Amino acid sequence: MSGLDADRDWRTGLDDVDAALVDGYQSGFPVVERPFRRVGAELGIDEAEALARVKRLRERGVFRRFGAVLNPPVIGSSTLAAVRAPEDRFDEIADVVNGYRQVNHNYRRAHEWNMWFVVTAGSRGTRDRILAEIEERTGCEVLNLPMLTDYYINLEFPVVNSDRFARESTTALGSAPNGSPGSATGGASGDSRRSNAETAVNATRISEEATGDLTRLEAALLIAIQDGFPLSATPYRDVADEIDADVDDVLTAVRRLLEVGCIKRVGCVVNHVVTGFHNNCMVVWDVPDGELDRRGTAVGALPYVTLCYHRPRRPEQGWPYNLFTMIHGREAAAVDAKVDELAAEHLPLPHERLYSTETLKQTGARYEELITGRDD
Repeated sequence: MSGLDADRDWRTGLDDVDAALVDGYQSGFPVVERPFRRVGAELGIDEAEALARVKRLRERGVFRRFGAVLNPPVIGSSTLAAVRAPEDRFDEIADVVNGYRQVNHNYRRAHEWNMWFVVTAGSRGTRDRILAEIEERTGCEVLNLPMLTDYYINLEFPVVNSDRFARESTTALGSAPNGSPGSATGGASGDSRRSNAETAVNATRISEEATGDLTRLEAALLIAIQDGFPLSATPYRDVADEIDADVDDVLTAVRRLLEVGCIKRVGCVVNHVVTGFHNNCMVVWDVPDGELDRRGTAVGALPYVTLCYHRPRRPEQGWPYNLFTMIHGREAAAVDAKVDELAAEHLPLPHERLYSTETLKQTGARYEELITGRDD
């Protein structure tokens, strides 16, 4: 069975309302006491059916979870790191790296630096201590690449389609996906949501000393929702009851955390592997420092770019690259074609392509430590 045929299987039995839920509610989910009532009204169904459909899509694996997507670099100290793991020790080194609970993502990539992982800790000191320990325990030099500027980071895009690469249906920034609202090829419209294409593209500086500046209620809230909201008609009230708070205070806190960037979005988090987008390429570019913001914001606005950010060069380690982009697709050839386009038309600069070839670890960041700053 071809990759595209396999991708079609997950869509079996989905109707236009399901398609609208999948493509239209990855962000902008209503922050009101009964959100499914509002979603149902927007889709022409009742509250109970809206909730039941989200539950069913979650059970089928189309949605990984329902809730808030938190932003570790704003709440704590996070970095992307890499090592050059010898093949005969690769599994051993992966076990060491994955043994740290602060490592929430780890991937094998086709490159000399072949193991790439994210460390998210409550403080820069803890983060750097973990990197030093990994270096000592494995004997492998660690490449430490904290994010310095966020131009565009958004893993929400239409999936109920036959697109070859992420956001293919989105022809320009701010345009709607192909197909009418609620159709099986597009997303639903509604005042409570933004199109995934409307996410702001700008140069947002990221501090390595971030702490989130949270109130006690906000800290308790983030810990309670780190794995998602309860799938009930009253998810915010359920969370409020869990942390012994008033539901109006919880709603206010969620809105503020969205505004300041501690929460990136609230919605249904799509499983991109299940929905067919299992090819991704991290492309690293050597951009003149004086051109970074101009090129970063321009490239982040391109419909097929799902991530774009600035990380430091490390010339002493043979790493000259300072701009990172990601493209996700169903087929490797389609992703490569978009990288070719990116290099020819937008970034005619030295670059390398690092394809992800194996997922070694993938979990959510644990926010107890980020919020409390504990080192152990």
